[in-house]
Amino acid sequence: MQVGIIMDEQNKRTHEIPPQNGQVLPNQLPGYSYFATCARGVEPLLAQELWDLGIKHIELGLGGVHFYGPLECLYYANLGARTAIRVLLPLMEFDIRHQDDLYEAVYHYSWEDHMTADHTLAVDCNLRDSVYSHSQYALLRVKDAICDRFREKTGRRPSIDREWPMIAINLHMNRNHVVVSLDTSWESLHKRGYRPIQPRAPLNEALAAAILLRADYQGQMPLYDPMCGAATLPIEAAWIATNRAPGLTRKWFAFQGWLHHDIGMFAKVRNELRAKVRNKLEHPVVAADERGDAMHLGTEAAKLAGVSNQIEFRVESLGKGRPPEGPPGWVMCNAPYGVRIGTTEVLRETYKRLGGLVAGPWKGWSLALFTATPELARETGLAFDQSWSYPNGALRCHLYLWGPHVPLLDASQQRQMRQSVQADSPKGQWQKLGQNERHFFDWPIHRPPPTGKILKDRQRGFLGRDRPRRPG
Repeated sequence: MQVGIIMDEQNKRTHEIPPQNGQVLPNQLPGYSYFATCARGVEPLLAQELWDLGIKHIELGLGGVHFYGPLECLYYANLGARTAIRVLLPLMEFDIRHQDDLYEAVYHYSWEDHMTADHTLAVDCNLRDSVYSHSQYALLRVKDAICDRFREKTGRRPSIDREWPMIAINLHMNRNHVVVSLDTSWESLHKRGYRPIQPRAPLNEALAAAILLRADYQGQMPLYDPMCGAATLPIEAAWIATNRAPGLTRKWFAFQGWLHHDIGMFAKVRNELRAKVRNKLEHPVVAADERGDAMHLGTEAAKLAGVSNQIEFRVESLGKGRPPEGPPGWVMCNAPYGVRIGTTEVLRETYKRLGGLVAGPWKGWSLALFTATPELARETGLAFDQSWSYPNGALRCHLYLWGPHVPLLDASQQRQMRQSVQADSPKGQWQKLGQNERHFFDWPIHRPPPTGKILKDRQRGFLGRDRPRRPG
């Protein structure tokens, strides 16, 4: 077996982050190294969120964002990042040649620094092109190695709890390169806790937040969703407008069972985020749908989210409603794709009406259209100002922005938009990787960029995802 890199001591070392011009940083920055995962293409939005939460030592990764700092940063990321899926704390990294190498490496790690035999344990695994052909077998080997180590040292072993583990382990294997991390979230962070029933074609809450943030929506103008369904977009919009952190409704995070968890610091961070919540919306958020059953799901979710008195719900057909009070704002919707709901032929008229709404009676309003069917988007008759590509489950979807409120892009943002559309091709993957490595300080946001240190070996940042080969 090749010698692996045990990252625990490295993770606890001070990280010297080179400052930008005119910026002075302390000589020592003690803390941990973390990796917050997100959907592909959302990385700059997540990085901006972490920056706004006060986390200043950040680097873009592929499928997530690296950041560095004390436990306080871990708590802010889990509680406050709207577009994050989970937050990992890498512990060890190594290469394997045979299946038994995984067991040996995990067995010899000092797990007693993070847990005891009284802790419950769960392991999650993602692998690709590995000596293991099945993820379940790989995670069982990791679980066995940890339990065998505790049995050898204490005579007792941890028990397994897949639902609410006190310690959650994340295993990533990519071409026999292994990264073992603590999963400090366990249940995906997109599960906010306000969804009583899963709708037929749901929009992921983290992706809904990314749509809003990509349109630069901060509650500074009205928002109208004419096809709200279960009201995910309006609820996330109300949370953004009132500065409500998405993790405040969650009852449990996996880091709460970790030996290094600081209960007092966690309570301090949570109270700080609660104190920043605003009670009123500056501009209205309207959720409309022609289906009463969908409206019932939306109103119930809004009650659980604590924003039922801040969202105006309407049962009305597309194009039949009146604009909300106030200045023109965003018409924003996750329209049917013709895949899981409706057919392409039936939906053509729906998309035509959607385009006619903002180009006619609602002149001055902007449109943010999220769909998996570019053919239907063209039926709106609009020349969209921007087009972004994001995965939505197994579907590759597109966010089209049109109108006077579309945020202006600088050169690096324009590159990123082009690369998001090219992300499905191997060449596009390579170009995106190259931008992350070469242009980190060309930060694609308007606010001050975070400082960061580009790791010489970027492979440690992929956490099991493919490092694309450069096209020949």
